[in-house]
Amino acid sequence: MTIRACLTALLLIQALASPGALAEEATRARYADVEASPDGIGKVYLGREIAQVMSYHGAPWLERPERVEEERPDLVLASLDLKPDMVVADLGAGSGYYSWRLGERVGSGGTVYAVDIQPEMITLLQRHMSQRGAANVKAILGTPTDPRLPADKLDLVLMVDVYHEFEYPYEMLAAIVRALKPGGQLVFVEYRGNDASVPIKPLHTMTEAQVRKEATVHRLEWLKTVRNLPWQQVIVFRKK
Repeated sequence: MTIRACLTALLLIQALASPGALAEEATRARYADVEASPDGIGKVYLGREIAQVMSYHGAPWLERPERVEEERPDLVLASLDLKPDMVVADLGAGSGYYSWRLGERVGSGGTVYAVDIQPEMITLLQRHMSQRGAANVKAILGTPTDPRLPADKLDLVLMVDVYHEFEYPYEMLAAIVRALKPGGQLVFVEYRGNDASVPIKPLHTMTEAQVRKEATVHRLEWLKTVRNLPWQQVIVFRKK
């Protein structure tokens, strides 16, 4: 091998060995590209095609009156171990449908971080929280890989019908785990997959088995699954 070839090989090895290059390579290795289905983005993670994100144009659907009976947010929140003064997050908060409800339960001494990646949703959420006087709800504009939550501060993170749309599910869960306190809880609320009675497009549903498969890649242990909702399931994990 010539000196020039040796130097070129050495530079290539150094580039690949740099943290940034290695992280980028690891990210690419986690996902597979496929021909996109009508409701997907053509990206597969652990056997599941990731669903398209619902844009801010769909915000009125999040606030539909029928949601109270179709999803029973009262039962969802009753299944969580929420207490006054907790620090919690509503991840993929959208218009803030759950954010103010969480705010009521943690009280004025608690904090709710309401995270979304769409600036338009953040603007709408802030308007809704102002109208409701939800001063303990703090809006955060996250990114597809980072919810920008404070490290080791969260008692609980709630994700309602949003995880299946994460473009980078591994990276987002890793960031959430970093934000949770030891023993902090991560809660998935997802429409039940493989259930003909659920009137939702399949890519916007998840089976309990798939959620557990993806969550337990991280420092998370399954605690319980709540199945008393009309169309959804509540799957709760704890940070190890």
